[in-house]
Amino acid sequence: MKRILQLLVTRWLARTPVGLVILGVGWWLTRRRRAGKAAPPQDVPREPGRGSRDPYARTAPSRRGRG
Repeated sequence: MKRILQLLVTRWLARTPVGLVILGVGWWLTRRRRAGKAAPPQDVPREPGRGSRDPYARTAPSRRGRG
């Protein structure tokens, strides 16, 4: 319900130049607030070539591109 209301208000404000300015200021403030929060720590950093944690994952070569 909140998303629908947000969409309707955004569309209503976007009709006028003043509304676009208001939307831009709101977007900028939201970005600043989110940037100030610390990113959630990841338990394990991703490494290229890391194997799957699933013991039943398919490990055979792919059939793509073989005719």
